[in-house]
Amino acid sequence: MDISIIIPTYNEAETIAGTLSNICNANGAGNNIEVIVSDAGDDNTIRIAGKFPVRTCRSPKGRSIQMNRGAQIATGQILYFLHADTVPPPGFADSIVSAVEQGKSAGCFQLCFDDPHWLMQTYGWFTRLPLMVCRGGDQSLFITRDLFSRIGGFNEKMRIMEDIEIIERINRHTVFTILDDAVITSARKYAVNGRIRLQVIFGTIHLLYALGFDLDLLTNFYSRNIS
Repeated sequence: MDISIIIPTYNEAETIAGTLSNICNANGAGNNIEVIVSDAGDDNTIRIAGKFPVRTCRSPKGRSIQMNRGAQIATGQILYFLHADTVPPPGFADSIVSAVEQGKSAGCFQLCFDDPHWLMQTYGWFTRLPLMVCRGGDQSLFITRDLFSRIGGFNEKMRIMEDIEIIERINRHTVFTILDDAVITSARKYAVNGRIRLQVIFGTIHLLYALGFDLDLLTNFYSRNIS
């Protein structure tokens, strides 16, 4: 099956080469994979990405908008949304295709941080649980093109929590699957903002979203508290 990997970027010149190198070296046997970098930044991300066998597109800033723009030019039967600082597990394409062939139309991997600290590893462990509070965009997202089209893609009004909002809509159509393997994602935001402090902030945002607070309030809260 054909898989389109869509990576939204904003000034990711320091990380994009490592991510693309891992993806290009891990293509699943027998699966056709295209990689699309949807960039909204003004650094060298696109130039660096051009050194790899990938497609690039420009987009207005906003992860939802960027992922939708990438999906618009994608050719794969399966769309796989991946953050620029996240590396999928070995054999990820085979795992995704196998899940889809078993009738699983959407899902994610578990999460492991690149920080060996016990607290970060504990945070990662919880991502195996089928709880919405344990979901996040860093876990990546696979979804069939058909289902993505039926639910209308990402909600471009969402400037934050776009990953949770789309999973809520997915759950109205099918069971959201958590695969056994784990992606490895950067703990750089935790290094800057504090391992406990940042997790408390994320938990607060999840709670405010679940309680139906205004999206502008959530976005402002994020901007004020996270570097």
